Formats: sequence, structure tokens, C-alpha cells
Amino acid sequence: MSWQQVSARRLARAGLAAPVKDGTPAQVVAAMCGAHAQVMSAGELSIALRLEGATRTDVREALWQERSLVKTHGPRGTVHVLPADDLPMWVGALSSVPAGGSPFPQGVRMTPEQTDQVVEAIRQVLDADSLTIDELSDAVVAATGPWAGDLVMPAFQTMWPRWRQVMHLAAHRGAFVFGPARGRKVTYTAPPAGFRPVDDRAGLLTGYLHAYGPATPDQFARWLGAPKRWAAALFDSVELEQVRFEGSVAWVLAGDTDLPDEPPRGVRLLPYFDAYLVAGMPRELLFPGAAAQRALAGGQAGNFPVLLVDGQVAGVWHQRRSGARIEVTVEPLRELDRARLAELDEQVARVGEILEGRPRLTVGPVTVGAHA
Repeated sequence: MSWQQVSARRLARAGLAAPVKDGTPAQVVAAMCGAHAQVMSAGELSIALRLEGATRTDVREALWQERSLVKTHGPRGTVHVLPADDLPMWVGALSSVPAGGSPFPQGVRMTPEQTDQVVEAIRQVLDADSLTIDELSDAVVAATGPWAGDLVMPAFQTMWPRWRQVMHLAAHRGAFVFGPARGRKVTYTAPPAGFRPVDDRAGLLTGYLHAYGPATPDQFARWLGAPKRWAAALFDSVELEQVRFEGSVAWVLAGDTDLPDEPPRGVRLLPYFDAYLVAGMPRELLFPGAAAQRALAGGQAGNFPVLLVDGQVAGVWHQRRSGARIEVTVEPLRELDRARLAELDEQVARVGEILEGRPRLTVGPVTVGAHA
């Protein structure tokens, strides 16, 4: 399999070759294996870009009114939007991933017993209520002890209480999901009624390989935030087929070797941490040449919104909003011909439609740095 063949296949399956017609946000997010939502506006754009005619309002309705989507901590412990129907699989899989070493110094870390206490406290206090982070912190400290509230975690020029270092782990164990905002404050709440985790790690790998294969266990481990040995054992437990991808060994689902006849085509503007960028490997093929220097941050994908041309990163972009006006600046890394510039105009118009604003395009340098 060549890069062009695999790129065309991934774009088609991601809804980026052409937007999905008559689909739902939940179906699109399932195909993406989750939408990164640390920057919620970027997550909304990621999802709506893949749906014909969708806007950020459609994504918000699916998340907060229909509840067909759920916001929680997903791969790598980062905030994601996931399909509500798939939450049992995600929690079952993520809770089975062995915990890595703590990044915190000895005096800040929590023991396994303290971790269990905090997770259970979160589960209990959110069982009948939705709480802001301050309300949740007070309830956790009251349920566990003063040690949980020690301000020992450096965070954004302040200090957080000790218990918050295991917040992503509590989500991975199904103790909470994000609730609707209360004014400008984030809230946390219990998972949907009837929620029960399901041990379906194979289902998670199957979805990943369908969307982003061919891939290796190491690449899957990097995407998920899991130990390499654990990932390799999971690959061994699923019926897979070995292929040659640009001269290297990789795997796809057994029998899933169909490839598009046409090469990848099209201009797309992908936002921060779009799933196609984060999950798409090898990096050197997705971010060729100058793109590796300009659009990666220490080798990490997603820290810059990117201009995608024919399935490869070919520039960066940024949008700045003031009321209904959206100033879009695109910095190509190679010259765009007239046809590509026309497609870029269409993409900018689509971004404006999704974000429900009036966009204006400037082609030139992007001076905004990488997102943390």
C-alpha cells in the first residue's frame, strides 16, 4: 500500500474526502474514534466539517439536548466528545489500560488507595447532582479527607488540590462525564442512565484500524496513551492482516484491504487537534518537508490548525472572531494554483457557515504560536 492510497482511504472514511450526507454527529464521531474537545470550538468544527450542511448548533444539540454525544476524558486522558452509545466500550477499554508512572513528585502523588477513594467519592457525589469544579472539590474533600484538598498541583499559574491529578482516571473508570455549562462554568455529572462499562478492547482497536489503518501496535499505543506491550497484546487478540505500507510492516483488519481508485484530492481547513492529524501516522508522510517544522510542536500533532491539500499538511491557519466577523488567515507552505485557491475560498466559507459568522480570508503569515 502506498501513502497516496492509504491517505485517500482515510480521508474517505473520515468524511473529509466529501462531507457525509444524511448522517448524524454521533455517526461521524464514531467514525473518527472520538473528537478532541479540549478546545470545544475546535471540536465542534471538526465534527461539523464532516457533515453536509451541519453547524456548531447541530453539534451542541447532539451533545447537550439529544445527548447522543457525551463529553469526557478519552484517549491520552484528554477531553473528547464520544458517541453516547459507545461510552460503555470506551470506559471498558480505557479502564483496562495499565496506569503509567506518575509525573508528579513523591510529595504530591496519591497512593492507589487514595486514588480509589477519590474515584468512588466522585461517583457518589455526582450520582444525584451536577456540580461545578469548586462544588465537586468541596464534596470530594469532605468525603475523603483534608489531604485531598492540599494545594500541591501547579496549574495555569495557580495551584490545584491534590485529588485533581486523577480526574482523567475517574472519567476512564466511568465516574463522571461533563454536564451542560452553568453560565460560564463547566459542570460534571453522572454518566447516562443505565450506563454499564463493557470490556470490548477489541472493538476499540477495530474502530481505530478501520479509520486509521494500516497501523502498528506502537502507533496505536501512542494514539491511545497506552503501554506498547499492552497494545501489542491487543493486536495479537484480534484477527488482523499484515500488509506492506510504504515498505514497512503494518496491520489492517482481516480482509480490509480495499483501496480507492483515485488519489487523495481536496483542500481542507482542519482545526486544533483534529482526529485526522493526531491519529494519522507515520507523521513524516502526513507532515512532509517544511510541514514537520511549521505544523508540529515537538513532534506532536494538533497544536496548530492546518491547511490540508490532497491529504497532506501544506500550511497552517488561524481564525480570530469579533462578533459575527471571523478573520481567517491561511499560511500555505507551497504555492496554490488558481483551482486550489478557489477551493480554499470554499473552505473558508464553510468554516464561516459552521461557526455561524461572516468570514474573511487573508493569505499570509500566521503569527499565533502553538496551542499548549
